[in-house]
Amino acid sequence: MTATLFHVSEDGGITRFDPRPLPKGATGLGPDERVVWGVDAEHLHNYLLPRDCPRVTFDTRPGRVGAECEEPLLAGNTASRVIAVEAAWLDRIRTTPLFCYELSAAGFACVDANAGYFVSREPVTPLRVRRIDYALSELARQDVELRVMPSLWKLRDAVIASPNVSYSIIRMRNAQPRPA
Repeated sequence: MTATLFHVSEDGGITRFDPRPLPKGATGLGPDERVVWGVDAEHLHNYLLPRDCPRVTFDTRPGRVGAECEEPLLAGNTASRVIAVEAAWLDRIRTTPLFCYELSAAGFACVDANAGYFVSREPVTPLRVRRIDYALSELARQDVELRVMPSLWKLRDAVIASPNVSYSIIRMRNAQPRPA
């Protein structure tokens, strides 16, 4: 188990995280559970954007090498990870300060290792908080290629269909409508 987890927020004044109801569509837990969410360091990059920003994130599956790992979705990419966002969100990404809270992993349980999700059913006091004024710079430091696209739907479908990438699809309910 990791010793440190993170929670990213647009609110810089959180002194205690209290368990909250699960978001609509959350799976893996009971429908009436209340939890505090944390993410591990390996997946932190997926959350370095405004909360409601829809995104498609992916990278190659660990341990795959050779021809079977040649993935068209990664053509020309030198970063270890990709996050795609809609162009309509770019101004908010540029101007929204984020606050990255560091949390002790004590009391958290892993609910999705592939996504790096952990939950605590008890209140959690952050160890420290770091303000991030420029999410784009922070993503570059995390070795992330940011793709800005008019629509995420074709990429989303391609990522889901690919056997060579691990992925997360986040907040698609906020995406532009799927083209007809």
